[in-house]
Amino acid sequence: MVLQLTHCSCSSYVKFPLVSWSGKIRKMVADARNSNLSRLELVNLPGGSKTFELAAKFCYGANLEINATNVAQLRCAAEYLEMTEDYWEENLIEQTETYLNEVVLKSLEKSVQVLSSCEALSPMAETVGIIARCVDAIAINARKEQLVSGLGRLDCDGRLGKSKTNILEWWVEDLSELNIDFYQRVISALRRTGVQSESIITSLMHYAQTSLKDIEKRLDWDPEKLKLILQILLSLLPTEKNTSVPFTFLFGMLRTAIIVDATGVCRLELERRIGFRLESVSLDDLLIPSSHSGDSFFDVDTVHRVLVNFLQRIKEEGPEDLSQNSFESNGLGSPTHGSMLKVGRLIDSYLAEIAPDPYLDLRKFIAIIEILPDYARIIDDGLYRAVDIYLKAHPALTEFECKKLCKFIDCQKLSQEACHHAAQNDRLPVQMALRILYFEQIRLKSYISESSGDGFLSQRVCSGVPSAAVSPRDNYASLRRENRELKLEISRMRVRLSELEKEQVLMKQGIMERSGNGKKFLTSISKGIGWTRIFGGATEGKGQKPRKKSQGLERKTRRHSNSLF
Repeated sequence: MVLQLTHCSCSSYVKFPLVSWSGKIRKMVADARNSNLSRLELVNLPGGSKTFELAAKFCYGANLEINATNVAQLRCAAEYLEMTEDYWEENLIEQTETYLNEVVLKSLEKSVQVLSSCEALSPMAETVGIIARCVDAIAINARKEQLVSGLGRLDCDGRLGKSKTNILEWWVEDLSELNIDFYQRVISALRRTGVQSESIITSLMHYAQTSLKDIEKRLDWDPEKLKLILQILLSLLPTEKNTSVPFTFLFGMLRTAIIVDATGVCRLELERRIGFRLESVSLDDLLIPSSHSGDSFFDVDTVHRVLVNFLQRIKEEGPEDLSQNSFESNGLGSPTHGSMLKVGRLIDSYLAEIAPDPYLDLRKFIAIIEILPDYARIIDDGLYRAVDIYLKAHPALTEFECKKLCKFIDCQKLSQEACHHAAQNDRLPVQMALRILYFEQIRLKSYISESSGDGFLSQRVCSGVPSAAVSPRDNYASLRRENRELKLEISRMRVRLSELEKEQVLMKQGIMERSGNGKKFLTSISKGIGWTRIFGGATEGKGQKPRKKSQGLERKTRRHSNSLF
């Protein structure tokens, strides 16, 4: 900015008080060749014309009140105008420094206010040290208030009582008015002085809510600025393992990063933090809307990467051999196995929620299923439900695709209710329905076998539900014994299935040759099924009743809020 001083007679310093108080103006007048100088140009004066008017009032002896609103501007302008003690006692630099040291730096609130006013005064505010001093003062005063508030919560016996008011709330809110550069410096100073991590997290959440909330509704938002805010806030998050950042905050930042297309490093770090505590995440948190038009409704790829990070944590904390046998022998009841089971239930619920999406690609759906190991599910009812919903929502799937999807369901880990439903489910491949019927037959034999001492236990294990009367280790050991005993039966069943498939081929040929003879065709099917005895007995030539439609396993997709925080 260029300021002009006009109609000033500079023949005497006395007639021009600015020359007496300002070393810069005195030098400019002394260097001028024209003694009748009527104009001076002050380029880039900090604070502009309004601040110069205040400085001029000070020089002319007018009443000037220095306060937290104008002290930073006056201090920078005084530095620019060289208003030091060399030209006049108690000059403007001295006056503003006294106010800063005795008033501003002793108050947390005034320090924040002055620091906020320095945004338009760089680099002069940095040169005279206002920014650095205010940042340190905020951190020191915040630490003092935290100590005082902690002592205030102690009762007469010296025990820590409950805080009735949030003493930190007011300064946390004030910090949200700072630009991201100043805010970053303040948070770093707070951490250096020992302010509690919980207070820092509260401040970070409030700053993010103020600066990033509802960005998808804004018309004037700057993507680059928002990316910078995200990256800095993420770098300021505490790294201590005993400090938990709320998932609402992490998912809010992740959704914002997706909207503004933040850098891969930023998104990967958020996904890593979420994945390392995935067992505590809610289903609604995982339902991240997709930001790409024409794609599926939900961002499945992000959830897949979160799962990868979770499994990496399990690998680091759990047994070296992440296999079924390893968990059966060593990992049962361990924290890592408990986390795995929680995530297994969570992902089954997530699959059921995204399954009705007509645009959800089969490969992405399968990728979420197969990334979890078998021991993440004790019972496969949730997985079966999700697969059934997907089959219903995607009727155009080929037989090969249906088989590829259904192969992830372990028929031995389905409950009796799920087996009963699956046996009547015409959306499932024929081979899977036959396997389910076979295991239902084995289950029935175990249930009615009273001569065996472990008959009831076998029935429980076959259903995939561990008995409450025995330990999980005994349940799994019993399940393994049952599996070994059933291998021979499965081998025989495969032979029977092979023969059944041959009969089906012969029946189809018979249909082609005798297209009009429907009665003989039904009789042939009835005899073939009765011979295999998969349904528990011969049909005696009678026709089967029509299957009931599957009921009660599908539900409508819930509506989800797009709020980021």
